[in-house]
Amino acid sequence: MSPDVPLLNDYKQDFFLKRFPQTVLGGPRLKLGYCAPPYIYLNQIILFLMPWVLGGIGTLLYQLGILEDYYTAILSGGLMLFTAFVIQFTSLHARNKSVTVERMLTTDILAEEDEHEFTSCAGAETIKFLIPGKKYIANTVFHSALAGLLCGLGTWYLLPNRITLLYGSVGGTVLLFVFGWMTLCIGEYSLIVNTATETATFQTQDTYEITPLMRPLYIFFFFSVDLAHRFMVNVPVLQQLNQLLHILFIFLPFLWALGTLPPPDALFLWAMEQVLEFGLGGSSVSTHLWLLIMFFISAGTAVTSYFIPSTVGVVLFMTGLGFLLSLNLSKIGFVFKLNVIRHRVGTKSKTLPNCSEKQFTWKEYLFYIIVLVLALLETGLLHHFAGFSQIAKNSPQAILGYILMVLFIILWILKEIQNVYIFGIFRNPFYPKDVQTVTLFLEKQTRLAKIGVVRRILLNLVSPFAMIAFLSLDSSLQGLHSVSVSIGFTRAFRMVWQNTENALLETVIVSAVHLLISSTDIWWNRSLDTGIRLLLVGIMRDRLIQFISKLQFAVTVLLASWTEKKRRKSTTTLCILNIVFSPFVLVLIVFSTLLSSPLLPLFTLPLFLVGFPRPVQSWPGVVGTTACVCADTVYYYQMVPSLTTALQSAMAAGSLGLLLPGSHYLGRFQDRLIWIMILECGYTYCCINIKGLELQETSCHTAEARRVDEVFESAFEQEEYARVCSINEHFGNVLTPCTALPVKLYSDARNVLSGIIDSHDNLREFKGDLVKVLVWILVQYCSRRSSMQENVHKIENKRKASLIVLPALNTPPQTESPEDTDSLNSETLDDWSDDVFGEEPTIKKGREKDQLKILPGINLPIPGSVESQRVGNHSTGTVTENSLYKAIVLGYPAIDKGKQEDMAYIPLMEFSCSHSHLLSLPEEWMSNCLPNSKVKEMSSLFPEDWYQFVLKQLECFHSEENASVVVEEIAKDRVLKDFYVHAVMTCYFSLFGVDNMIPSPGHILRVYNGVLPWSVALDWLTEKPELFQLALKAFRYTLKLMIDKASLGPVEDFKELTNCLEEYESDWYIGLVSDEKWKEAVLQEKPYLFSLGYDPHMGVYTGRVLTLQELLIQIGKLNTEAVRGQWANLSWELLYATNDDEERYSIQAHPLLLRNLTVQAADPPLGYPIYSSKPLHIRLF
Repeated sequence: MSPDVPLLNDYKQDFFLKRFPQTVLGGPRLKLGYCAPPYIYLNQIILFLMPWVLGGIGTLLYQLGILEDYYTAILSGGLMLFTAFVIQFTSLHARNKSVTVERMLTTDILAEEDEHEFTSCAGAETIKFLIPGKKYIANTVFHSALAGLLCGLGTWYLLPNRITLLYGSVGGTVLLFVFGWMTLCIGEYSLIVNTATETATFQTQDTYEITPLMRPLYIFFFFSVDLAHRFMVNVPVLQQLNQLLHILFIFLPFLWALGTLPPPDALFLWAMEQVLEFGLGGSSVSTHLWLLIMFFISAGTAVTSYFIPSTVGVVLFMTGLGFLLSLNLSKIGFVFKLNVIRHRVGTKSKTLPNCSEKQFTWKEYLFYIIVLVLALLETGLLHHFAGFSQIAKNSPQAILGYILMVLFIILWILKEIQNVYIFGIFRNPFYPKDVQTVTLFLEKQTRLAKIGVVRRILLNLVSPFAMIAFLSLDSSLQGLHSVSVSIGFTRAFRMVWQNTENALLETVIVSAVHLLISSTDIWWNRSLDTGIRLLLVGIMRDRLIQFISKLQFAVTVLLASWTEKKRRKSTTTLCILNIVFSPFVLVLIVFSTLLSSPLLPLFTLPLFLVGFPRPVQSWPGVVGTTACVCADTVYYYQMVPSLTTALQSAMAAGSLGLLLPGSHYLGRFQDRLIWIMILECGYTYCCINIKGLELQETSCHTAEARRVDEVFESAFEQEEYARVCSINEHFGNVLTPCTALPVKLYSDARNVLSGIIDSHDNLREFKGDLVKVLVWILVQYCSRRSSMQENVHKIENKRKASLIVLPALNTPPQTESPEDTDSLNSETLDDWSDDVFGEEPTIKKGREKDQLKILPGINLPIPGSVESQRVGNHSTGTVTENSLYKAIVLGYPAIDKGKQEDMAYIPLMEFSCSHSHLLSLPEEWMSNCLPNSKVKEMSSLFPEDWYQFVLKQLECFHSEENASVVVEEIAKDRVLKDFYVHAVMTCYFSLFGVDNMIPSPGHILRVYNGVLPWSVALDWLTEKPELFQLALKAFRYTLKLMIDKASLGPVEDFKELTNCLEEYESDWYIGLVSDEKWKEAVLQEKPYLFSLGYDPHMGVYTGRVLTLQELLIQIGKLNTEAVRGQWANLSWELLYATNDDEERYSIQAHPLLLRNLTVQAADPPLGYPIYSSKPLHIRLF
């Protein structure tokens, strides 16, 4: 990208400069970009200051001693309520009033939609512009009532006497009064007049008009603290908090404008997540509905434990509920519901949708029951019989603390050994050095796999029971009906199972601190019980990890901007400012960490803002419901089940590091990029979302994908003589390699067919091979067709002789005049003319579809059923004598469909073998469309020896007595052979056209794509879709055979040729990438797929081969805060600044930040992954 390209183009800059002042002021549009009458600006100023005027009336009456403070609030609120209703109903009346809207003529098309012509100060157009109104009547009433309440409480909140009482300063009172009312006016304007577009946007569409409630919501929070201070006297903390919030109140407009405060929906979800995780010991979950359910159940558990009268009962209740709530309840509930439904419907259960994931088995339920019973027994017995004491060096709890420390160290070592890098810096000497082949990798990783099993046993069984014992012996549990005990220990007993590794770390820290600082005079030991200490340590642990990640991300952004040569001149100043004001940048990072909100780099430059707090998933939609589906999506569908199985082993062994909700991983194989996000974690399970990024790589995509390959190559493809503990060369990158996973997927190989498809000798052999392949495919088809029909003996009992019913001709046959064969359609020939400059075919898209579109509806026979087709006015089920003699005489003139009864009869044709009907062609394929001369000419090409060989190889007669004799008799049947000669040679003629010349490569490609040359047989063939597909299949098999013969050598005999064709039939799909059957073959996991193509840029024909095999996918962990920060910028840039330029700076490739890949992985409509899975539940069992 050129360094002169701005971050925003000219139109977007002008748009942003108009929108941002509107956001700051809460809605008034004082910068329109065109000339508007003065009363437009004046009306907006009046509406903006209206709450201040109404509140000022009440304030004046209070200051004069006429009204008490609460009557002042009621008066101001009532006046504002009345005014709000007047404003809303005026807007409603203007919208209902019919008025012609006139637009100003302008040359700027982009700005035309924003320009209006106003007729008068109070005209309908003016009112609709100033007050757009609400979509719902309920919101009209609700928002108006809220505006009255806001003004009344605001008047009370900003009374001068009240402010002076808080601060004792007149100057401060004036300052807070003036700017406080400015804040209040901004909130009122956005609520009842015109809502500004917020920089903090979570939803792409505000369906239920939640955005107007955002600013009043925060204002009400400030009011609530003031009200609590008024009615709860002599609480020093409340007074100090109220003083602080009065000062912060005047800065609310800046926080709104910078997008630091979240909208109500994001705030609600974020708050529930934070309380559930840190206050109640739960985990972030995969759906918003399940988050709501788990929040209320977990909160109910803590409340219930407060009222239990017995200490043993409390401990047992916390242990049992903590274990149960940490299980995969959503999945268990789904399986239970499915089983209940199946039990009710009985035999109809097969029609129910089957879940792609494995169901729970009785062994798992038994395991969970045993663990629960053992946990309850251990907790109850220890709590009841063991003595309680503070943690001392010789107490049982202290001994358990030492055991937990040893366990933590062992588990940490075992986890780090599983990764390719230790701490993400040093190469693990125990990890296999060269992991290019699956077999070698699995052999070398055997020891690591055994270590992973030991780690899983220690983590899932030993550690939880050790921690339960530690908690059960704590003396704090003696304090019944204590809020701190109920909250702290409910969380502690839940965390033991929900996130064992983090719980173990927190317990070790608390135990170590208590052993090191045993003095009871310290606040930590005196005022806090063990549960609250664990809670505080958990919050500090999470925030410390976030701070380190954010700091790494900020440094990476600085380095990325400095090393980017294209914009170095413009970013040098920003880098210098960041260094000079580094303390301020650190404050921003700390503030962002405390809020658990993303650090937002504006336009991905080192210009940092604090993004608004949002849920871990970052996006409001349901996971896995949207993706930009394309032809390549099917490859991700195919690989996900195998990838999920591989991830299960890796996660259980600890190869992916510490599993935390919100973690992101990137997988790479050939041209595929897999984005993995952890949604939820619990006891022996993990819930993930897998996304697939586009395969058609752009220049930006390619640049970053190349760097990803370099990062993985330096980690996984090391020489044997490399240093034992080498350093990670790409430590500054947001991607850190973790491990390689064996996954069953398709490898993609593309070969140039120059020298094969354009070889004269190969093309000559192609023609002879095509006849053989046609014979083989038709014989195989007819043998399978007969085996799916009713029992042969039942049919023989109904028929006295094997007769062939020749049906009436569906379409008029062509005249035998040789001139007719030359009268080709000129338009079709234009489609078939080769490029004068080379062999590039000029295929018109949809040609095959157009040919098939005009065909009459044909009902294909269902396999296993007896066909009943109309012949004249009779069906073949009741064959009349006349219909047996009805035939098509070669060369007969065209006959109208209405005159088919007048056709001539020919003598009855009878098979010489009684079993020949088992290989008889379908009746509709026996009609003729070629002149006798052409049939005789081409009959000489029929390979009779190959025909005899194919018949003798059939397996459908092996159950018959004297099967070899039967096959010999069928092979000698001249009538059956003549039908095959006719069908094969007609298909052959249709595929090669009127000239029996050696085909050109362009001809091969066109027919391969289903676009056949015009001939007298083309209409006959296309009217038989099943035969058309068989002929096309034979042509494609022959092409593959030609390529194999050129690559691997000639076919020695008929047996080898048969083996080749059988392999194509069973293990290959040979067709077009755009075919639906190609996708079906991928999903069915055909071992090989082949497609022919043409590269117009290089002017060469290409072959594409997909091979299904177990290969290694390299997985790396991404910096979570880098992903969240870039996604936050993407949301701001597209939803607020509407900077959707495809060449914008923030989407350009950068090897350190992986900007382009990160943007792709965002949820649509902002991102564009081509595949996104529904939440996948992985068992870490």
